[in-house]
Amino acid sequence: MHRRTLLLGLSSLTLLAACGGDSAKFRNYSGPRVTQIQVFKRKRKMFLFVGDDVVRKYKIALGGNPVGKKRFEGDGKTPEGLYHISMHNPNSAYHLSLRVSYPNEADTAYAEAHGRKPGGDIMIHGQGRKYRGTRGDWTAGCIAVKDDEIEEIFAMVPNGTPIFIFP
Repeated sequence: MHRRTLLLGLSSLTLLAACGGDSAKFRNYSGPRVTQIQVFKRKRKMFLFVGDDVVRKYKIALGGNPVGKKRFEGDGKTPEGLYHISMHNPNSAYHLSLRVSYPNEADTAYAEAHGRKPGGDIMIHGQGRKYRGTRGDWTAGCIAVKDDEIEEIFAMVPNGTPIFIFP
């Protein structure tokens, strides 16, 4: 029985390797829990905090029209304000991604008051194959980092983590 289990396990690993499984993109992290994220759009910087200490910093790319607060679907802007990480997406077209809880009630109310939709699907994500090596602001309103950086962020940041996005 032990031999059969071992063979099944080895077969599964072989199959994963043959299929080009992305298991290498999933990192383990056993350090202290990240307690907040701060994004500074103008400086194109993102910081991960544990308590009052910055534990990681990253250069970021933003939406193609990053100046100002996101108000409507398709405006190319990155939101500003307090949000939370609401989901981890291991199957992202952009390598890995974490959903930002935009829009909140105020964002939705503002857009509806102007007869528009607020948009959504705002993520912190990597570049994926299509955008690998891209420089400058290229997203539709998301916050982009390099693929190896999103692997680290994905492992370190739990759902529910507050993200403060500043102008």
